[in-house]
Amino acid sequence: MGEFELLAQVRERLPPAGPRVRVGMGDDAAVTVPGGATATSVDAIVDGVHFRREQASLRQIGRKALATALSDLAAMGAEPGEAYVVLGVPPDLDEDGCIELVDGIAALATETGMTLAGGDVTRALALTVTMTVVGHAPSPELLVTRAGARPGDVLMLTGEIGGAAAGLLLLERPELETAVGAETAARLRARQLEPRARLGAGRALARARAGAMIDLSDGLGGDARHLAEESGALMRIEVGALPLANGVAEIAAAAGRDPIQLALSGGEDYELLAALPTERVGEAAAAVGGGAEAGLAQIGEVVAGEGVEIRLPGGRLLETEGFDQLR
Repeated sequence: MGEFELLAQVRERLPPAGPRVRVGMGDDAAVTVPGGATATSVDAIVDGVHFRREQASLRQIGRKALATALSDLAAMGAEPGEAYVVLGVPPDLDEDGCIELVDGIAALATETGMTLAGGDVTRALALTVTMTVVGHAPSPELLVTRAGARPGDVLMLTGEIGGAAAGLLLLERPELETAVGAETAARLRARQLEPRARLGAGRALARARAGAMIDLSDGLGGDARHLAEESGALMRIEVGALPLANGVAEIAAAAGRDPIQLALSGGEDYELLAALPTERVGEAAAAVGGGAEAGLAQIGEVVAGEGVEIRLPGGRLLETEGFDQLR
């Protein structure tokens, strides 16, 4: 099968276009009529860096490619809009494999209300999936940046952290499963292989007037530093308030790792860290709710200064860094 035949099969499997799309995949360019404000992000995942084909199905790889890109829209509080995909196909991936991967992208697009509006296919030395995603808001003021945290705000975290890092350890060292059992191990591996973009929580936090927000792709320790730098303030985080995913402590101990360090620096949890005025916390918690979004936890505060303080019980500071894929 050639490039054009593959693209034709891809188009047949896409969900219906959303109301903002006038011309979708199949023409020289997509035509959209967005209105209001748009937020655009580009994200790429590469075999051997962000996943390993022997550890994940092609459908899971497709879902992860879109989910990690959508997480950036969640951090802006944007409504899902359009997505564009560039698929880099290595020599050992056939057309059936390409279709399976696209099916994973298309399934998540349908679940989240995204339109797959365009893309491209090219040969590559390693499987690469690059996603460009566009989100929307009625006005620019309703999109949340990293720059609005102010002293007096509280730091709120969705869900739990450490699960993706523990899941990666399980994929690399299957014998660690005995520390937690099959059910917990499967849930932790899913956090690594099938991350969720917290789109609903992001919109709820934006409506509650979050001053700043970021998704945890590189670990809480590193991503909190981005908020601190852009906002010109100090992020003070209390270790005792951190919600660790079930099984993280056991997996870390079995692997000879410190569970807090694993959770802070492991990355790929794709939860949201937000700075909120104190008077808005109750509104935000009620709007986010529990269930799939797993609620909100208050983990610290914003104070005058710069950088990040991660405080252990008793006041001692913990040194940690986020994940850096270029190091």
